Amino acid sequence: MHNTTSAPAWKRKIHEIIYEADTPAGKWFDVILLVLIVISLILVMLESIPGLGEKYAITFITAEWIVTIFFTIEYILRVISINKPTKYIFSFYGIIDFLSTIPLYLTFFFGGFSALLAVRSLRLLRVFRILKVTRYIGEADKLSKAIKSSGPKIAVFLFAVMVVSIIFGTLMYLVEGPEHGFDSIPKSIYWCIVTLTTVGFGDIAPETPLGQFLATLIMIMGYGIIAVPSGIVSAEYAQDLKSKSDNLGSESPNYRHVNTQVCQNCLAKKHQDAAQFCHKCGYPLHD
Repeated sequence: MHNTTSAPAWKRKIHEIIYEADTPAGKWFDVILLVLIVISLILVMLESIPGLGEKYAITFITAEWIVTIFFTIEYILRVISINKPTKYIFSFYGIIDFLSTIPLYLTFFFGGFSALLAVRSLRLLRVFRILKVTRYIGEADKLSKAIKSSGPKIAVFLFAVMVVSIIFGTLMYLVEGPEHGFDSIPKSIYWCIVTLTTVGFGDIAPETPLGQFLATLIMIMGYGIIAVPSGIVSAEYAQDLKSKSDNLGSESPNYRHVNTQVCQNCLAKKHQDAAQFCHKCGYPLHD
C-alpha cells in the first residue's frame, strides 16, 4: 500500500525548488547556488594572497557573510522541507552542506577557520543535477558498474605488483647497496614502485651493469602494468554491454532514466522518468 499522506503545499513547493531540477524554479535555484559557491571559493583564494587580503579585508568579509547567510537559510530550508530531516542531515550532501556553512561562525569563537570554506568546492558536485545529459549519465553509470565488477581482479593485480616491487626492491638493495643510494630495503622498494609505474625516482639510479639490467626489466614491466587495469575494466565494460543487449526489454539497453526527483520522505533518488511514487518507501512524488 502506497503512503498517500502528502506534506503541506508550501513544504512541497520548497522541496521541489531546492531538491529537484525538473522545474524552471529548481534549475534557477541550482544555478544561483553554484554561482555563489564559485564566488565563495574565489573569495577564499583571493583573501589568501598577501597584501590583497589586508587591502580589501572589509569587502571580503562582507561578501563572505552574505554568501554564508544564504547558505545558512538554504540549509535550514533543506532540513524543514523533508519529512525525515535526519535523512538529509546525516547524508553525504547534508554533512558537506553543514561543514561549508559553519566555518565563518566558528571564527567568532576560535579564529582561523575561514580557510575551511574551501570545502564548498565539494558542493559543486550538484552541477550534475543541472546538466542532466542522458548520454553522459548513461556512460558514467556503465563505467561505474564496470569498475565495481573489476574490483576483485584489480585487487589481485595490485597485490601481485606489490610482491614484484618487494622482490625487485630487495634485489636492487643487494646489487647496488648504500654506496649507490639504495641504503635501505624500504627505500629500494619505493624506488622500484615509482620506476614500475613510470613515474621515476629522480634522486638515485643504478650504476652497476646488473642493477641497470634489473632497472630495464622493471621499466619494461611498467608499460604492461599500465595496460592491465585498463584491459580489466574494458573487458567488464564490454561484458556489461553484451549482457544488456542479450536481455532487451521494452527499453533500449543504452537508455538511462534522468528523473531528478528526490523523495520528500526518505530522500531516495534514481526514480524512473514516469514514476508517481518513491521506489523505496512508496511516498507520492507528485501532488
